[in-house]
Order: sequence, then structure tokens, then C-alpha cells
Amino acid sequence: MNHYKVGIVGATGMVGQRFSLLLENHPWFEVVALAASSRNRGKTYAEACEGRWKMTVPMPDKYKNMVMYDATADAEEIAAQVDFIFCAVDMKKEEIRALEETYAKLECPVCSNNSAHRMTPDVPMIIPEINAEHAKIIPAQRKRLGTKRGFIAVKSNCSIQSYVPALSALMDFEPTEVAVCTYQAISGAGKTFESWPEMVDNVIPFIGGEEEKSEKEPMKVWGHIEGDHIEPAVSPVITAQCLRVACSDGHMAAAFVKFKNKPSKEEMIARWRSFEGRAQELHLPSAPAHFLTYFEEDNRPQTRLDRDLEGGMGVSIGRLREDALYDYKFVSLSHNTLRGAAGGAVLMAELLCAEGYMDR
Repeated sequence: MNHYKVGIVGATGMVGQRFSLLLENHPWFEVVALAASSRNRGKTYAEACEGRWKMTVPMPDKYKNMVMYDATADAEEIAAQVDFIFCAVDMKKEEIRALEETYAKLECPVCSNNSAHRMTPDVPMIIPEINAEHAKIIPAQRKRLGTKRGFIAVKSNCSIQSYVPALSALMDFEPTEVAVCTYQAISGAGKTFESWPEMVDNVIPFIGGEEEKSEKEPMKVWGHIEGDHIEPAVSPVITAQCLRVACSDGHMAAAFVKFKNKPSKEEMIARWRSFEGRAQELHLPSAPAHFLTYFEEDNRPQTRLDRDLEGGMGVSIGRLREDALYDYKFVSLSHNTLRGAAGGAVLMAELLCAEGYMDR
């Protein structure tokens, strides 16, 4: 595999910090540029993150003295140094759209953790095990942007990583209705208990914009390419409630599902245990050996015990039971800053490299 020079745009935020850790010893990717807002321009990464480092392990020495760029003003200089960027910024949506298109038009592909372009019709929103084929929309996007190499690809919201993989393994049974309630960790808001003491011993029954994302984004993931855009699926219908809970990392979902062709419990568990996708076929560096793990124990999955399954890139499922209103109900769990954020974006980038979309 080729060696790629990459940049992290939004390097000082929680997801940007997670990118730095995941890429520290990556076999394909070398971080050569770190960027954030204009106030950090010219500082070292250590200076920019002083008092703001939110990871549980120290900042890697290799990054400490790297001098920060301004993500906006220095875009041309960054694009000239790297093969592509990872982007996770805290800006208004219209500003993010403009920033990401700027890099793409500089012929610098963008692997984005941001939500701004998720519903852009020709921007693929990829979970490599589920819809790797959506990368085939990239030539249509390049045509729209007027680029030869530049494009934008996004990863989906952290909230859907727990239940969409579980449902994707069952799609040939034709799920028609899904009700889901998510219980989402505070790192999803870029917070720790130190920076958000109000969350200690607390649950907040609202996360801005999250329920709409949780209902609509799966339909794009399950959609298909039609001409110059991705046509979203129309089934199943999803209704969601999203709660912020007092956990540091790990998003749990309680899902209720009705099928057109109701499978047996044994069939569902067998599908989960055998499910794999393009990421496993290609043996991508960040791909979990087992994407989905089903626990027979009544008290699993548990956030503290199971969020780091497969290096935080696996999804764990449990408590599958028949339901009085729906056909079945189950609980599932994913690590929101690994599978659900930086890790998912790195895996997507690996897929795009392996499939030739990052070639020069």
C-alpha cells in the first residue's frame, strides 16, 4: 500500500485529538500538518492544547512541537503538503461546507467527521462494512466541483453507529418500522466530567439535532446511487429519542424492530455473528476482525466493559427478545469517538485509499 501524508484540520478539538492518537503509528498515514482556528496559528500543538487535552493518554511527543496552521487562511499551504485531510471543526454549518469545498477544489480530498455535508446528494456518507459502494458517486461529485482529484467524503453521526450496523445485517428480512432510544456519552458533545460537571449524576433528555440525524442518516446509508446523486432508502421508517447520559464514552441504543419477513431469533444472531463487509475483505488496518458481537448474557453489553471491543471499532449487541408491539427488541453499543467519530473516519480513509480514490 502507498504511503500518504495527511493533515488534521480541527486538531485541537476532542475528535481532532483522537485523530492524532489513532494516526500516531498508522501503517499508511503520516501526519504532516495540524490546523485549527486562527487564534492557534503559529503556536505549537502542545501550546494550543495546553489545559485542553481531553484524552486519557498523554499527547504523543511527535506532535508536541509541530507548528499549527490556520485551517482557513492556510488552506492552500496545507493542501500543497498533504495527500488528503481529516476534518473535524467546530464552526457554523455553512462555514464548514465552504471550508471543505475549498480544500476539495484545491485538489485535496476531505475525510470529514462534520455533519455539514452529510445530506449533500453527491457526497458519500460511508460506513465501510455497510455501503462501501457509495464511493462510486465520487466521479459525479468531482464533475460538480470541477476537480480532478479533490472530493469530500463524510462519516455518519455517532448516534447511528450502534443500531444501523445491527439492522444492516438483517436487511434481507425487510425491516419496516424501527423505534430507537439512544443513551449517548458526554464525549459526543466534546466534553469531560471536568468540563461539564452538570452531567455528573444526570441525564438530559435532549441533544440538539440528534434525533433528526438518527432518523434520516440511516436512509442515506441504505440508499443507492442513481445518476449523479445518492437516492435515500424509504424503508424502514425510524423514530428516535436521544438522551445524554452520565458516561464518558460509549453510545448505547435500545431498538425495537418490525419486519416484513420475520426472522427467528437464531437467524438474527447468526447473521450478526457472521456479518462482515468490504473493510474486512480488504483487511484494512483499522477494520475489526469481528464487526458485530452478540452477547448471550442478560447484562451485556455494558458501556464500561464493552465499548473498547475490537479496539473501539466493534459493535456489541445483546438482549434480543420478542416484543409485544414490535417483532423484536435488542440493545447495542458502540464507542462514539472511535467507531462513531475519528476511528470511523480513519477506516473510511483506508477504504478510499485501498479503492484508488486517493491516487495521484
